[in-house]
Amino acid sequence: MKKSQSESIFSRLHFINWLWGLSLVGLFEQAAGALFQFLKPQIALGAFGGEVNAGVPEEFEPGTVSFVQKGRFYISRLDDGGILAIWQRCPHLGCTVPWREDLGQFYCPCHSSLFDPNGEVIGGPAPRPLDIFPIIILEGNLLVDTSNPIERKSFNPSQALYTD
Repeated sequence: MKKSQSESIFSRLHFINWLWGLSLVGLFEQAAGALFQFLKPQIALGAFGGEVNAGVPEEFEPGTVSFVQKGRFYISRLDDGGILAIWQRCPHLGCTVPWREDLGQFYCPCHSSLFDPNGEVIGGPAPRPLDIFPIIILEGNLLVDTSNPIERKSFNPSQALYTD
């Protein structure tokens, strides 16, 4: 049997519509993938939001507080040798809290909260101590996991890392 001209046109039209629909699906898939990649947080290796190498424990003398800029935290080396990685964000309203060497404490400039070298509140409206980050020692270096802040109600020596 011979196909009529209308049947062959219909099948061609059907095929072209099918290709058109398939190309639209592919276009939307690519657009969705690009949007996902755009919105996905990009964490640079060794930057805040990931693991940050703070250096070797010997760099930090007992009784000192040192700022690690790329990680946005302080390494507080306690008098007993313990090491804390203290986030610079105030738990009251999220302000950046600098270490004041002249006062020997953290001082929040927003609402005057004061914190000791352990990060505990010693004055002001802050509801709890400064958050800390977990620390591990890998190949002699302090690695601080800034993707996982730890809220605490008070300081406990078990929160510090001891190298001895």
